[in-house]
Amino acid sequence: MRTTVKSPHLPFGDQRTAPWYGKDIISIKQFSRSDLEYIFAVAHEMRVMVERVGTFDLLKGKILANLFYEPSTRTSSSFLAAMERLGGNVISISEVRYSSVAKGESLPDTVRTLECYADVIVIRHPELGSAAIAAQAARKPVINAGDGVGEHPTQALLDAFTIHEELGNLENLTVTMVGDLKYGRTVHSLSRLLSLYNAKLHYVSPEALRMPPEIIAELEAKGVSQTEHRTLDKALWETDVLYVTRVQRERFPSEDVYESVKGAYVINAEVMKGAKPRTIVMHPLPRVNEISVDFDDDPRAAYFRQMEYGLYVRMALLAMVLGKA
Repeated sequence: MRTTVKSPHLPFGDQRTAPWYGKDIISIKQFSRSDLEYIFAVAHEMRVMVERVGTFDLLKGKILANLFYEPSTRTSSSFLAAMERLGGNVISISEVRYSSVAKGESLPDTVRTLECYADVIVIRHPELGSAAIAAQAARKPVINAGDGVGEHPTQALLDAFTIHEELGNLENLTVTMVGDLKYGRTVHSLSRLLSLYNAKLHYVSPEALRMPPEIIAELEAKGVSQTEHRTLDKALWETDVLYVTRVQRERFPSEDVYESVKGAYVINAEVMKGAKPRTIVMHPLPRVNEISVDFDDDPRAAYFRQMEYGLYVRMALLAMVLGKA
């Protein structure tokens, strides 16, 4: 078992024997509770450093290749900001259709090329398993920023850090996931992570957007309490964390199917009268109409704070895989 770092005052420096130095981050399944405690401690220290001095030179001389085959605002920008806050530089590749990929270059060849210029590669790709393919091809660390309907491990880590910072712990919480649970890779990763903390999980979705049976079976084998609902009212009253997801038009095979489910659940001030005073509402963003803007000023609305926590987590992960934390 890896040593858990409990102090928020971590010694930053060149630590080539650190447990995550040179490693890929592909799946939430890679992480133990002690790993998460370590990441949260480093992320907390990153938050303190940003609040005190803004930027520092921990990764000066290091280069990140941000390789995004799908549109992204939050994930791409937060990795870029994380690297620049740490004093490093970024090669941003977001218009893949204008790159050599459009000429037929394979993913392994693209990754092998980029690692000639960069020290770490962050990749988002529409195909399930693409991040693992990239990691197998690369000699440098690869971080999965979302692979199709598979996983989004850094989002799950920042989600867990958000819960930890907002509620003080992750143990024995009731977490209700609402909306698109079939195609939403964020809830796939987060549900697996919460299985480490004896969480009780409620899944609220239309029949067509249920949590995949293989994930339910995986968590059932671990003894996780899970219930499925078609309406929110039965689960809301006992919920500690309400995790809302967007119904993603781009994941549907037809416009008709999308139109039939897109407005199934809307969270607003009236709905939240049935929740606890300390229930927090999270969302990986972007939202469309699934959370009403009339709820934004409620102190339980944690989704924009969640985005800020993501910066600190991604700073921590970059420092870790580059041997500086």
